[in-house]
Parts: sequence; structure tokens; C-alpha cells
Amino acid sequence: MPQLYTSFASQATVNEETLEGLQSIEYREIKNRHDFGAIGTDERIGVYFGLKLVAGSLHVASASTTLDQLLADNATFSLSVTLRHNDTTRNVTFDGCFVEEKMFMLGLETHGETTYTFTATRVREE
Repeated sequence: MPQLYTSFASQATVNEETLEGLQSIEYREIKNRHDFGAIGTDERIGVYFGLKLVAGSLHVASASTTLDQLLADNATFSLSVTLRHNDTTRNVTFDGCFVEEKMFMLGLETHGETTYTFTATRVREE
């Protein structure tokens, strides 16, 4: 049975401060991979794995003064997300984060939303 988590019950913190207005979070892990082959063949004979990158985005209703300040200061931070549904929880922690980009959007008949993109040194899921 798959684990289902709801955004209503989940919570995110930046440097142990609750991130107010969080609408959604997305992240991905990208493994740097290189294929290599033998001379005289067009088939792969091995794979070399290198650097692992962690990148994501936080979508916040209106804006976050905390994330704005981290972007202005080029400061590192830690991001912890607790995903919940009833009695089921999953903790996702991002270490060594930097805010890389901020994008604001205001649509017709809705509230503003800011998207903050970030990178992290690592992600741990428990």
C-alpha cells in the first residue's frame, strides 16, 4: 500500500522556524553519471557515478521574509519537512541549502505566490 501524505497536516521549517504559507515543495536528486565503453564496441561496459546534486523549489503564499533574507545574505540554511497523514510520518531533511532564485506571480482573482528555488548539499529521508 502506498504512503499517502497530505499538505494540510505536513509542516516545513527553515532553521527550526516554521515556514508559514507553504503551498508546495518539490525536490529532485540528480546523480552525475558517465557511461564508458570498450574500444571497438558501441555497447556500454560500465558506468561511473560521480557528484549527486539536490535541487528543489518551495511555493509560498505571497512571500516569506525568512527566505527573502536568506537570499539577500547568500546564507546557508537547513530545511526540514515533516510529511504526515494520520499516524504516518516521514521526515525529509535538506542540509547546506542556499536560495538560488525567487520568482513572484500574481494571478487574476487569487493571492500572490512566490517560488523559491534552492540547492542542498544532501537530502536525508527517514
